[in-house]
Amino acid sequence: MSLVIGLTGGIASGKSTVSSMLMKKDVTVIDADVEARLAVEKGEEAYDEIVAHFGREILLEDHSIDRGKLGSIIFHDEAERLKLNSIVHPAVRKRMIAKKEEAIKNGETIIILDIPLLFESNLTYMVDKTLLIYVDEEIQIQRLMERNQLSKEEALARIHSQMALKEKMKLADAIINNNGTIEATEAQLNEIFNIWKIENQEADPKLS
Repeated sequence: MSLVIGLTGGIASGKSTVSSMLMKKDVTVIDADVEARLAVEKGEEAYDEIVAHFGREILLEDHSIDRGKLGSIIFHDEAERLKLNSIVHPAVRKRMIAKKEEAIKNGETIIILDIPLLFESNLTYMVDKTLLIYVDEEIQIQRLMERNQLSKEEALARIHSQMALKEKMKLADAIINNNGTIEATEAQLNEIFNIWKIENQEADPKLS
């Protein structure tokens, strides 16, 4: 039997770092961001819906979607953000569920669904356990400013478009504090995995 873990966090919280650690352990990671990019490529149904709503001015010369331009619209307009989510999220869920079912069929014991908006979008029904990557907001702001070359105001707009990490902490089954070193983060990941394997083997012998 497979254990499906929902990996989540906030923008620039270090979720990608943990995701990479998991892939090095040969754990299957199904990434919502990757699936979201694939879902809005030319020829996809979601692509047509986005262009119809937001207009052709959001397109690049090759007619692909300019993610930066679209992001600048939705991060400052909640109604537009909700509209985009209503188009993209169903397409992404469909893709992720199909890949999850394939991994289960292949007999994989641990499957990670990497979903930034796991709690905001009420997607916990898709997983057995939830793992949150946490950082303090000041570190989050600094990392995002450096990574995306944003002003503090722009970074805050993106951070505040999501549920606060402190609120997500109340909902998660386990939390990794990513304020420190990569080594400290990996040690926490290993500890959580050890605990969960024991707990689930005790709860259901079929997981062993």
